[in-house]
Amino acid sequence: MVANDLGHLLYPVSSDPSIQPLVGPTKKIVGFDDLTYSWHDILSRHNHNALAVASIWAPVVAIELKNDEKHMISPPKIYLLDIYVFYTLVSAVVGFLLGARDRLGEIGKKIRSLEAIHRLFEQFPQAFMDSLHIRLSNRTSHQSSSEDVEKSKFDAARFSPFWNEIINNLREEDYINDLEKELLLMPKNSGKLPLVQWPLFLLASKIFLAKDIAVESKGESQDELWERICRDDCMKYAVEECFLTLKLILTEILESDGRMWVDRLYEEIEKSIGDKHIHVNFDLSKLPLVISRVSALLGPLKEEENPVSVRGAVDAVLDLYDVVRHDVLSINMREHYETWNLLAKARTEGLLFSKLKWPKDPEMRAQVKRLYSLLTLQESAANVPINLEARRRLEFFTNSLFMKMPAAKPVREMLSFCVFTPYYSETVLYSMDELQKKNEDGISILFYLQKIFPDEWKNFLARINRDENAQDSELFDSSSDILELRFWASYRGQTLARTVRGMMYYRKALMLQSYLERNTTGDIEAAISNNDATDTQGYEFSPDARAQADLKFTYVVTCQIYGMQREEQKPEAADIALLMQRNEALRVAYIDSVETLKDGKVQTDFYSKLVKADINGKDKEIYSIKLPGNPKLGEGKPENQNHAIIFTRGNAIQTIDMNQDNYFEEALKMRNLLEEFHMDHGIRPPTILGVREHVFTGSVSSLASFMSHQETSFVTLGQRVLANPLKVRMHYGHPDVFDRVFHITRGGISKASRIINISEDIYAGFNSTLRQGNVTHHEYIQVGKGRDVGLNQIALFEGKVAGGNGEQVLSRDIYRLGQLFDFFRMMSFYFTTVGYYFCTMLTVLTVYVFLYGKAYLALSGVGEELQERAQVMDNTALSAALNTQFLYQIGIFTAVPMILGFILEQGFLRAVVSFVTMQFQLCSVFFTFSLGTRTHYFGRTILHGGARYQATGRGFVVCHIKFSENYRLYSRSHFVKGLEVVLLLIVYLAYGYIEGGALSYILLSISSWFMALSWLFAPYLFNPSGFEWQKTVEDFRDWTNWLFYRGGIGVKGGESWEAWWDEELAHIRTLGGRLAETILSLRFFIFQYGIIYKLDIQGNNTSLSVYGISWVVLAVLIVLFKVFTFSQKVAVNFQLLLRFIQGLSLMLALAGIAVAVALTDLSIVDIFAAILAFIPTGWGIVSIAVAWKPLVKKLGLWKSIRSIARLYDAGMGMLIFIPIAFCSWFPFVSTFQTRLMFNQAFSRGLEISLILAGDNPNSGI
Repeated sequence: MVANDLGHLLYPVSSDPSIQPLVGPTKKIVGFDDLTYSWHDILSRHNHNALAVASIWAPVVAIELKNDEKHMISPPKIYLLDIYVFYTLVSAVVGFLLGARDRLGEIGKKIRSLEAIHRLFEQFPQAFMDSLHIRLSNRTSHQSSSEDVEKSKFDAARFSPFWNEIINNLREEDYINDLEKELLLMPKNSGKLPLVQWPLFLLASKIFLAKDIAVESKGESQDELWERICRDDCMKYAVEECFLTLKLILTEILESDGRMWVDRLYEEIEKSIGDKHIHVNFDLSKLPLVISRVSALLGPLKEEENPVSVRGAVDAVLDLYDVVRHDVLSINMREHYETWNLLAKARTEGLLFSKLKWPKDPEMRAQVKRLYSLLTLQESAANVPINLEARRRLEFFTNSLFMKMPAAKPVREMLSFCVFTPYYSETVLYSMDELQKKNEDGISILFYLQKIFPDEWKNFLARINRDENAQDSELFDSSSDILELRFWASYRGQTLARTVRGMMYYRKALMLQSYLERNTTGDIEAAISNNDATDTQGYEFSPDARAQADLKFTYVVTCQIYGMQREEQKPEAADIALLMQRNEALRVAYIDSVETLKDGKVQTDFYSKLVKADINGKDKEIYSIKLPGNPKLGEGKPENQNHAIIFTRGNAIQTIDMNQDNYFEEALKMRNLLEEFHMDHGIRPPTILGVREHVFTGSVSSLASFMSHQETSFVTLGQRVLANPLKVRMHYGHPDVFDRVFHITRGGISKASRIINISEDIYAGFNSTLRQGNVTHHEYIQVGKGRDVGLNQIALFEGKVAGGNGEQVLSRDIYRLGQLFDFFRMMSFYFTTVGYYFCTMLTVLTVYVFLYGKAYLALSGVGEELQERAQVMDNTALSAALNTQFLYQIGIFTAVPMILGFILEQGFLRAVVSFVTMQFQLCSVFFTFSLGTRTHYFGRTILHGGARYQATGRGFVVCHIKFSENYRLYSRSHFVKGLEVVLLLIVYLAYGYIEGGALSYILLSISSWFMALSWLFAPYLFNPSGFEWQKTVEDFRDWTNWLFYRGGIGVKGGESWEAWWDEELAHIRTLGGRLAETILSLRFFIFQYGIIYKLDIQGNNTSLSVYGISWVVLAVLIVLFKVFTFSQKVAVNFQLLLRFIQGLSLMLALAGIAVAVALTDLSIVDIFAAILAFIPTGWGIVSIAVAWKPLVKKLGLWKSIRSIARLYDAGMGMLIFIPIAFCSWFPFVSTFQTRLMFNQAFSRGLEISLILAGDNPNSGI
């Protein structure tokens, strides 16, 4: 009845089917008074078999068990996890549908691929004018169908300067080469041609395809020929443009007789088209001759005027005349006999085309070059641009033109904003020494970048006028080339230089927008022609455009220790100064300390200062504010922001981290985004505008790809649902845009209390929401974001975030939000913040509870007897309860958002391929390993507090990580726990009763085995060159040196095991923490208590004395260990006696074991079983001892405990190292691992093998 009542409380609608299956078996077990225990039972037998009932119920406390028609128990699902899984699935589906509605990704968007850009390009000008351009009254005045072309040309003329600037920036960033730039640029469309001129990448090779169609069109009518050409819109545009442009050019360069010939010829062509006799009056099979002659004419014309070019052009136009007159024309010339006769006479006398008017007008010269390209480009440009990043950016930008966004206001009327970036001491700009410095594998950063970005390296060399095969040393001769090289490399890392360049695109975009709006705002520059309205030449130097941009945009980088770096002449200070010189709108804030003598005492005053670069490149102080004291009271990053926020100005602040990037095309949308502050987003106006992020570090290694997909899933689909409809999106980091006035008057954007605010970003969201704010999310604009790319970096980052969430549990902000939210917002908020980590921890804890329950049933013997009784009584419910298979599938459900994100962004087929590829790359191993990382750091913070900032590093990770370094990082978080799970599974296999045999055991334990093996070997599986024999040997040598190095004062954990062990114990500081560790460590003693009673030597004896004797044996083993590890320094005067005692002890121990095996029931199996029993007991003793370290030190036992702990670490390390060494024997394992880790790079044809081999000419010897 109690169980039924519990069920009604938990699930009032259908409680009976949920709980009933366990009630019957529980009553049976409670009623068994004669159960036989294989050990000395103390608690359970005389308390209605309480522990046996607990072992069955423990994995299903708050578990829903459903009964089918056969009353069999299905796999359990935890109630708390039920809600989490439900939220995960529903939010994924809702986010998917919202994304499709908003034209995001493959499902909902118009621009699915590069092919879609080609197909839909003609819609871009109109979409751009509707979304990103300010409203123009004269644009909507075109109504009649005859003016549609003019309207399209009007839109194209205003779209082209922005498109061309995007392409120019792609070239400056070296994503495209000069040829691709020429193909992608769009004509100004401000000339006399009555059509829209599209970029060459759409029209390339179309003339030659049309020529082939015309040549092969024998027997077809004109309509049929034209219909075949019009099937491809780009081919039709190319034909029309060539026809009209050629007439324009010929009319421009020819005089009198020449113009008469052109007019006459085009009149005949137009008349034939009107009569539908073009294929009758003109021999279309001769079109190749015409194209070759026109190309021969345009070749000299596109060059500068000189006698040779003029002569060549005259000869070419004469050849063109002859071909047209004698080979192409089939018309009746009698109708205009005088004209044709006059032309023939002039040709005979050599007077025809004797003088040419050379094209000197820039627009005409551009038309000549363009027509020449149209007639000579025979290869398709369907793959332009080739670079994947350039494609992605153009696809996202063009697709965003069709998304819903607020209308853009003129620059003069838009909201002003400031970009705010905190910086401490990270890399600003790579120096040449850093670029050329080789790591232990012989790889330099420059060598790495050249191999990872080979096309961008070639484009860079072309941009600085170097041969693509130029050696690195050739660049070192020029200081300007060296500087360009440093910036090129820095723009491909996570550096401050990259962030500054990206954010300064805001200013560049505003200058361009302001410059092109000058004729619509009524200022003094408005008196310009319509043709000049789209001319962008020199816009960056326009005083008015620069002034407008500076009024609306500022950029403050708060470099907390810049003053100190400058005094110490650090290279970071010089690089920051260089950035200020190159970016005049950049401002740097820092804390300056000044020592003064007052009343005979040295007094330190602190100032918050803002500087910029003056015309001489020196720092010019703008503001200096005296502070009441040292501002560094709390966490570093938020304090860095707090001291400098006073220097920001404008209506909004965009917070940008120093590992972010921005793009010019996205900067064009900023004024649209700022208008969201004036839009209706519910009851309250927006106070934080969330912005989509693109993780740019996921394109090379598999690990980086996993992290990128995980992050992308959260910052897109996840935050989309949090903002709407759940209304619980917070501030999860950068690059959100804050309402500056709202937040500055309500406590700022950064809480900085030590430890509790370690994850300072999310507290800004808490603060905003608690003060009646509204956080929204917008995906038509994106900002680049760098993420960690190595497993160690990823683990440190996830540990930092998990620890920060542990501290949030203790914060008053969470409490207040929980009090103020309604039920649905409260639940949504919980499961998307601390609840996510709690459920993650609960998932792992349930595995432990399940396995310990099975271990109890196995070791106590109760499980086997209950199973036998169930078979005798034919009690299927009891049998099912004992054999419940805990196949927890939380990981599968939590992968659903990523899968739906794939489908939304890439389409179903590509999503399936991507997901299957990730499985082959062992992404499940990575995510299972991450599960352990989050569980460890979140749980440790809950128990002990003290979360701290982890510096993850933002460099390039392709080098091999040493075994000892991985062991130090993951020993306590993964290896110990993984081996504990393995130990539980071995105990259950050895002593448990499993109905169904091996298959049942595999189904029961496969998920636990997978988790344990992932925790043990993932760091080495995802370690570059982790299975290369030479590195394995070096790793073993390094690990043993670290393990046995005694250390001393000032020795760091990376150098000595003893120093590292002390660092690992630093978090245990409080009495509560010591008690918690002690209680948790008691679980390790169940192994010895249970296994000892299973030994053959004790028979059926269940007395407590058996357990006591086992402790005597353990004590003897400890004494033997101390004898063999006795300090040689202490025994320096009696070495011979020590060796004699050690040898005698060994002989006695071996003899004792031999006698026991021979004369008693002790078996060889018992010896291994005893080892299995004593190992966890020893670890339990060590764990309790380190929890009470001060007391153990006072008792003088600390050195002994430390020796035992060293032995355990040596044993654990060997257990992990031996399989790695074994696999390293086989070369194919290393090859497979390299392909596994760098599949992304292999698919792009990159030379990963060269990177792993290093830039060493002797590496192949």
